[in-house]
Amino acid sequence: MQVEPGICVRTVFLAQRVPEVSLIVRENQLGTTMSRYLIDQIEANPRLKILSHSEVRLLRGQDGLESVEVEDLKIGAPRTLAARAVFVFIGAAPCTTWLRGSVNLDGEGFVLTGEVATARSSGRQAALLETSLPGVFAAADVRSGSVKRVASSVGEGAMAMRFIHEFLN
Repeated sequence: MQVEPGICVRTVFLAQRVPEVSLIVRENQLGTTMSRYLIDQIEANPRLKILSHSEVRLLRGQDGLESVEVEDLKIGAPRTLAARAVFVFIGAAPCTTWLRGSVNLDGEGFVLTGEVATARSSGRQAALLETSLPGVFAAADVRSGSVKRVASSVGEGAMAMRFIHEFLN
């Protein structure tokens, strides 16, 4: 599986607005399908940390997301990253077993978002693409009830970025 160029464009965009962004990549490199200039932008950005050959294993937090546990697939070593928000790009099949117990999923493993995700005890209404864990957003094919089409996925990705900015502010 290659890292999609659109993911990296969004990563660069987000890194312009927050102090640090971690790009967690299962592969050993960013990919051969994207332009070298984009890879160079990512690698040169001091706010961007690339964690290659890694996967998210656990989300932690009390009233919202506080940290993410990431495993290095080469050596099996976990590392904990401080985090207030997560943006997940995982494709059409709900590869969400790592989310069980952290966010609410439907019977098929798709992530529940918005009002169907959970009632908020804080009194703050969940954003349309926000999961049951405040600060964690899901968009596109992984989301329960999504239409599973590229055009809508792009739109939901853009919406999720806006919700992340609003949440961080």
